[in-house]
Amino acid sequence: MKPAYLFTALTAAALLASQSVLARSDAPTNGVDATSLSIGPTSSSQAAVQGMSPERLARIVPVMREQVEKDMFPGAVTLVARNGEVVHFEATGFLDAEKSKPIKKDSIFRLASMTKPIVTVAAMMLVEQGRMKLNDPIVNWLPELKDLKVETPDGDVPLARPITVQDLMRHTAGFVYAGSTKSPRIKQMYEEGNIESREVDITSEQMLENLGKIPLAHQPGTFWEYSIAVDVLGLLIERVSGKTLDVLLDEMLFEPLGMTDTAFWVPQEKVARLAEALDSDSQKASMLKSYRILENPVGKSYLKGGAGLVGTAADYLRFAQMMLNGGELDGKRYLSKKSVEFMLSQHTVGMGGTTIGTTGPGYGFGLGFGVRLDEGMGWVPGSTGDAMWAGAWGTSFWIDPKEGLVGILMAQGPSNRIHTRMLYKNLVYGSLVQ
Repeated sequence: MKPAYLFTALTAAALLASQSVLARSDAPTNGVDATSLSIGPTSSSQAAVQGMSPERLARIVPVMREQVEKDMFPGAVTLVARNGEVVHFEATGFLDAEKSKPIKKDSIFRLASMTKPIVTVAAMMLVEQGRMKLNDPIVNWLPELKDLKVETPDGDVPLARPITVQDLMRHTAGFVYAGSTKSPRIKQMYEEGNIESREVDITSEQMLENLGKIPLAHQPGTFWEYSIAVDVLGLLIERVSGKTLDVLLDEMLFEPLGMTDTAFWVPQEKVARLAEALDSDSQKASMLKSYRILENPVGKSYLKGGAGLVGTAADYLRFAQMMLNGGELDGKRYLSKKSVEFMLSQHTVGMGGTTIGTTGPGYGFGLGFGVRLDEGMGWVPGSTGDAMWAGAWGTSFWIDPKEGLVGILMAQGPSNRIHTRMLYKNLVYGSLVQ
């Protein structure tokens, strides 16, 4: 048996200076003996050993620089790991809207919906602990939602079955986002109830009380619609654990994984590292009203399990590598191998809906992750079973178990986010030669 991979708790700066060993215990090594692989200054020889073309990886920075010059975003941090070793890690462009400060590898980004996979993993960890089951009705912990109805053309009707924990994890609860629902009535009720805390703070108790008065758009378990479901999941696991979501995630994931810059707000001493979008980006002003991360929200507003976190590329690599490893990192297990396989399986067969706005075509949805259903049908190369998600500010990531690959893109360009993430994935897969 080959020695297990070890991925030490490094910050982005330490990624450049350390010569620690990075390796994976559960995933295949594609024939590479990982015992001598290092994480440190990436080199052509390291990339070549991992079956990545150094010359092709070198295309990433010039293309990102071109995107900066085209005002797609001020700057980007790009990171690629293969077989447990970082083969590309670069910062290109600028941190600020004025393009006056160079972006750095430890820059902090609004993660938006890249919060969702993290919160869903924490929920699955509680399932493994026996604290709840996937088929448990959520009203066991959220009684405010006990009188929900479903909107139909003939009026509101009772639920055919309760909303379950699994429904929250896979977006089949019947909840919506106000900006994308096809129901004018539900949209108005979400906005009047401040369900998404777009501009004004709302406590978890107020949010749940208001949400309990709004009908669902679909019967639970019948239709996939991207929604506030993971925000509700975050509130549910607060009730299950008896801890606020920030404390729970710190204890279960961030501290043991070494994700030192991932949090629900940016303290004053880190504000200078916060990446911005361009002022010319048409979505920036409205999104800033929804993503208020410059002061601690605890006690003032509910913590958004679906969108609230900030973090760095190096931090998110640790989370993504843990999932690629089948739930283990640095000798510590967070989820069982079978739980990870289950989460990264298709959970929405026959339920309609589409993830195309985030993933492109060819993807279904698991628990917290979009999952690729076939080698073809996508806008970019990939593998059956690769899993990804992205954030509205312009961040994205994916893991490809078949290829032992992690890709992370950190940028703040909300209006151009789909273009950017597809461009980047093409560059990374175009560098994979073995």
